[in-house]
Amino acid sequence: MARGGMEAAVWDLQARLSGEPLWKTIGGGARQEIACGVSIGIQDSVEQLLEKIDTELAAGYQRIKMKIKSGWDVDVLRQVRERFPLIKLTADANSAYTLADLEHLRQLDEFYLMMIEQPLADDDIIDHAALQSKLETPICLDECIRSAHHAEQAIRLGACRIINIKLGRVGGFAEAKRMHDVCEVNGVPVWCGGMLESGIGRAHNIALSTLPNFVLPGDVSASKRYWKRDIIEPPVEVSAKGTIHVSEETGFGYPLDREYLDSLVIRQETIR
Repeated sequence: MARGGMEAAVWDLQARLSGEPLWKTIGGGARQEIACGVSIGIQDSVEQLLEKIDTELAAGYQRIKMKIKSGWDVDVLRQVRERFPLIKLTADANSAYTLADLEHLRQLDEFYLMMIEQPLADDDIIDHAALQSKLETPICLDECIRSAHHAEQAIRLGACRIINIKLGRVGGFAEAKRMHDVCEVNGVPVWCGGMLESGIGRAHNIALSTLPNFVLPGDVSASKRYWKRDIIEPPVEVSAKGTIHVSEETGFGYPLDREYLDSLVIRQETIR
């Protein structure tokens, strides 16, 4: 992830030296607006979850992702579907299950989810292949996929039908682009996952999401969902139809709020 942060900065520098937007430097530009979804954690009650989903839908978000685990899955998803029968809904397990839970996980097929994200261990592509063969719902791999080679293995084994690409997890744009290309050639759609980025990281995710195979709503959301005040100006905002406009400005597209950033800095180093 440290390498990914440095590599992203180098790509941004190259874009600025070229006088063009970052998305153009990385070969993106397939869309000028990206579709946005949100991720909602496990709540204290089902009613609290339903209220949060209602709030995010009212804000325009196109896809709702909810975290699941044993004891907070089938019954909760059933109530969500009863309240919101037509929304784009996904479930993120964060490796909460094992292959021994196969019959339990098969119950999730009734909720016509877009995907189940990372149901099994983060190093277990083979068991995911066994599970996917028994499920109608697409499996999306996240933590399992740290390189284009992992993506090739997972696709060859039939371990997933969707892949989540996170810049930090895969070490930057170069590997993310290779993963994107492998998935595109094999007809496997991808989407951009979020990792609680500040506005700088969020801007890089927006650029990544303009590559052509990012066809599913990602976790790139408005700054205000996580920050009282972001370190870019203006902050990232989501339209009423659940999209973020792609900036035409040079580099990652958002000026830094330097006055605010300076007020937070406790140590600074300049590399020349």
